[in-house]
Amino acid sequence: MTHYLKQRYQDEIVPTLMGSLGLDNVMEVPRLRKVVVNIGVGEALDNAKALDAAVADLTKVVGQKPIVTKARKSIANFKLREGRVIGVKVTMRGERMWSFLDRLINVALPRVRDFRGISPNSFDGRGNYTVGLREQLVFPEIEYDKIDKIRGLEITIVTSAKTDEAGKQLLIMLGMPFRKEG
Repeated sequence: MTHYLKQRYQDEIVPTLMGSLGLDNVMEVPRLRKVVVNIGVGEALDNAKALDAAVADLTKVVGQKPIVTKARKSIANFKLREGRVIGVKVTMRGERMWSFLDRLINVALPRVRDFRGISPNSFDGRGNYTVGLREQLVFPEIEYDKIDKIRGLEITIVTSAKTDEAGKQLLIMLGMPFRKEG
């Protein structure tokens, strides 16, 4: 079963992008590679339950079990030692990625308080986009009275675009609600 967003990408977006980006080969058209969702759990250093709660929240939102991320190096100012658990993350590809992106664009983002669109400036220079959400409650899977605290999460959309402009065109056509600047 192909997701309708993926179908739209193949049927409408690819031909349009080939024209607007002046590409000759269909393999050059920017496409989604993966979506990575990440929750930083700094308080896991003092509170082990926080980590379990973050794992549970992320599993509900994306439908797959996250991996636990550990500190790569020690930073004394943050009371952080190498190897300590500091977050959880999930990498999605394929159908799960398309279905998550659909829910993000059409369900979660419109539920953000005072939502006026996401910043068009959060590209990394290589066509990948990262958006941060202040609370996990924008996903309908999360029930307010079942969470231990409000946690932010970071969503990185990795594309095969070579430039930010090409990546942005791809995301706009997929329905990403960018804010108008100025």
